[in-house]
Amino acid sequence: MKEKILVGARETIDLPELELFEVATRIDTGAQTSSLHVDHISENKVTGMLDFEFHPDSHDVSKTIKCSAKIVDRKRIKSSNGEKERRYIINTLAVMGELKWTVRLSLTNRSSMSHLMLLGREAMKGEMLVDPEFSYLASVEKITPSVG
Repeated sequence: MKEKILVGARETIDLPELELFEVATRIDTGAQTSSLHVDHISENKVTGMLDFEFHPDSHDVSKTIKCSAKIVDRKRIKSSNGEKERRYIINTLAVMGELKWTVRLSLTNRSSMSHLMLLGREAMKGEMLVDPEFSYLASVEKITPSVG
C-alpha cells in the first residue's frame, strides 16, 4: 500500500505551471472536484488555451496574476449552493510539501468563499489522508495582511 501524506482542513498549494504559489486551499472530502477562483476567462479557440486572472490576495482584488492553461474539458458541475454551472477544466502540476502530482481543476468564481482553491476527493485519491481537526499539516500557513 502506498504511503499517504497527512493533511489538515486547510493547506497551501503551489501551482508552478500557472506561476501561482501558496494558494490558500480548503481540503474538502465532501466535494468531488477541485476548483480554483479565477476571473476574466478568455478562450482562444484556435490554440485551445484559456487566459484568466487569479487574485492572490482576497483582501485586494486589484492585484492579479495573468495565467494561461490548455483546456482539457468543459463540464457541468453542481456548486455548493446546488446550482449547476458549465466550467472549463484544466490539468496542472500541484505541489504541497513533499507531494507533487497533477491536479484537475475547474475554473470558477469563488469570490464568496473564504479560500481561493478547493481540493476535492478526486485530487486526494491515493495521495493523502485528511485530519479535519488541524490545518497546515503538509504545508505552511499563508500569512495574509490583517484588515482593519
